[in-house]
Amino acid sequence: MVTSGRQAAEETTTDRRLLRGAQSRRAVTRRAVDIASLDGLEGVSFGRLAEDLGISKAGIQTLFRSKEALQLATVEAAREAFVDAVIRPALRSPAGVARIRALVDRWIDYAVEPLFPGGCFWGANLPEFDSRPGPVRDALRQQQRAWHTTLATQFRRAVASGETAAVDPESAAFQVSALLNAVNLAVRLGEGDRVAMARDVIEGLLAPASHDARHRTSAGG
Repeated sequence: MVTSGRQAAEETTTDRRLLRGAQSRRAVTRRAVDIASLDGLEGVSFGRLAEDLGISKAGIQTLFRSKEALQLATVEAAREAFVDAVIRPALRSPAGVARIRALVDRWIDYAVEPLFPGGCFWGANLPEFDSRPGPVRDALRQQQRAWHTTLATQFRRAVASGETAAVDPESAAFQVSALLNAVNLAVRLGEGDRVAMARDVIEGLLAPASHDARHRTSAGG
C-alpha cells in the first residue's frame, strides 16, 4: 500500500509536470508565431521569447533544445492556428463552390483581421526559406502544398458536379492562392480596396459553364 501510494503520488507529479510543460510550449510557440509573422523565423530567439514572456531562457531551451526545433514547433503552431481559423470552419459548407467561397472568405478574414499581427505567416516566411534547403523549408513547403491541395480538391468537385466551367483544378487553385497572397500584401500596404478586386477575379473562376457550352457538351459537340 505504501509503495502504491508513493507510485501514485509520483505519477501525479509527473502528469502535472508534463501538463505544465505542454502549457509552456503552447505559450512559447504562440508568441513565436506572432514574432515570426512580423520579423520572420530568424527573428525568433530564446532570449527574445524569454524577455517577452517573462520566463527563463534556460527554461525555453529545455523545452526546445535548438533554434531549429523551436522554428519547427513555431511552424506547426502556425499551421494549427490556420486550420482552426480557416479550414475547419469552411468544412461546414458543402463541397465544391460553396466550400471554395468559404475557404476564400475565411482566408481573407485571416489576413485582414489579422490572425497574426504580421498577416499571413507563410507570406512572411516562405521568401526567407525558399532558397534554404532543410527541415524548416520542407515544413513550410509541405503546408503550402496542403493548402493548394485543399483548393484543388474543391475545384475538382465543382467541375465534376457541373457547378463551374471546366477549369483545370490545379491551375485554378494556383490562381486563387496567388490572388490571396496578393491580398495579404495589399492589406499590409494599406490597400484594402484590392480585396474586392481579388474577390471579383475568384468569382470569375467559379462561374458556371454557359448554357451554350453545356448544350454543346451534352450534344457531344
